[in-house]
Amino acid sequence: MSQPVEILPTAPEPAGHTCGCGGHDEADPVLDVRAIPHAIRHATVFGAFDAIAPGGSLVVVAPHAPRPLLAQLAQRAAVDVEYLVEGPDAWHVRITRRTDA
Repeated sequence: MSQPVEILPTAPEPAGHTCGCGGHDEADPVLDVRAIPHAIRHATVFGAFDAIAPGGSLVVVAPHAPRPLLAQLAQRAAVDVEYLVEGPDAWHVRITRRTDA
């Protein structure tokens, strides 16, 4: 019954650009946690968030407003939160790690 977890990739490298440095203006990575078992959902987001550099963002897609998760992330690092989609079937939340903390 479990489905594979998919972390959507960022935008592809521009045509002709092959350095692979990853330091370009790309779309924020998207983590759809709806298919992740509830018992490890928060830990999965923590791992993805920890990989985001200060000033970077991660978009989380959740089956409900992720208020408890956001509170836990705010305890780990200073964050800005932007709700991109608010239900009813999915919430898309951009979480940005602040550079000033």
